[in-house]
Amino acid sequence: MKTDWADAKREVINPHPVTTFVVSTDSISIVKSFRSPSVDCGSTQFKSQLGSLSFTPKMSSSSESRAITVIGAGVIGLTTALLLSKDARNKVLVIAEFMPGDYDIGYASPWAGANFFPTAEQGTLQAQLEQETWKVLKHLASSVPEACVHFQEAVVYTREEDVGLAGPLFVGPGKEPWWKEVCRVVRSEELPPGIAAATKFKTACINPALYLPYLVSECRRRGVIFRRQKVGNISDAQEVCHPNGKITDILVNATGLGSKTLKGVEDSTLFPVRGQAVLVENDPGYMMAVTSGRDGKRLGYCMTRAAGGGTILGGCFQTDNVESTADFNLASQFMKTVVDLCPSIVKPGQGIEGLKIIRHGVGLRPMRRDGPRIELDDQNKTIIHCYGHGSYGYQTSWASAERVVKLVRETEQAQQPTLKSPQ
Repeated sequence: MKTDWADAKREVINPHPVTTFVVSTDSISIVKSFRSPSVDCGSTQFKSQLGSLSFTPKMSSSSESRAITVIGAGVIGLTTALLLSKDARNKVLVIAEFMPGDYDIGYASPWAGANFFPTAEQGTLQAQLEQETWKVLKHLASSVPEACVHFQEAVVYTREEDVGLAGPLFVGPGKEPWWKEVCRVVRSEELPPGIAAATKFKTACINPALYLPYLVSECRRRGVIFRRQKVGNISDAQEVCHPNGKITDILVNATGLGSKTLKGVEDSTLFPVRGQAVLVENDPGYMMAVTSGRDGKRLGYCMTRAAGGGTILGGCFQTDNVESTADFNLASQFMKTVVDLCPSIVKPGQGIEGLKIIRHGVGLRPMRRDGPRIELDDQNKTIIHCYGHGSYGYQTSWASAERVVKLVRETEQAQQPTLKSPQ
């Protein structure tokens, strides 16, 4: 069965839905409802082999629209709004302090590389989110050019002093990464000095400057409304009025690091991790990353964005550092690391002076001690949280959004008419 992604997740609603079948196609579900000729759908009573049953409605019909407000317009909020909008019953409003096109240290998504580098421990929620999102990114890279996602060959180096210390992405000699089934992996036999192991594979790179507007465009095509508004208290967002006059039925909190200070949430397990990068004109022809070394000062990566977006060089991972000004000494360090391990980025004989700098950038990763939070609020079951994706927002975005869609459906089902036997 062939399915276009643009039509994925669309629900075909009959005025009298009774029976639902779900057909899964490469993690893309299509839900179709139809009217059974043997059931009187217009009655509040029907007969079955279990006897006569009647129901007492708890709320309005599920065929009526739902006013859903999403707080946050980063990659998580936008992707969530897009998937929610594929159900015609959902009237989605996105409210956010920052929108695509803005650059602020607290708005993480524009500063990302962004790419797909599996960083999770096997068997964790993050690993599941990465594997599921990869399927969508692979589709976008191969079939949706306007998304500005493209494939790129990558090499990942593990320094000798970092073997066994740098996490799942950077494997040791003779080790196979758990994500070898996600991407095509080839072992490297020729290693630079000081490098213990290298992994080569084909992955995807995203151009945030064009990808985020693409998500906005897809959302608007499906009727999503955008409103610039800073929210200080989550209860204020619950009172937001949609253009059709309805008050918010379901609220999705996708505020990232903002949830640390958002009143009504104030998640103390969130913490900022500063990242710094340089955008250059140079194109090395492949993606590269290397561990930071024992001194923590030799981390380096580079990746070329699609559609002429330049090449991003980085970086750093500075916990609880919120300095918004670029550190040019730090920039010189990671630029030198990149040139040393990825010499094709400059002309023969050149050092960092051969890099044609477009701009420097600084952003804060929304790290969370317990990993991403994707769940119903403890106190209010009409609030769904989806934040804390750290440095892996893009590569977990689609699966995270899909889980929000599932929670919305579960919330609706919990409010459906209850069946009870007549006295």
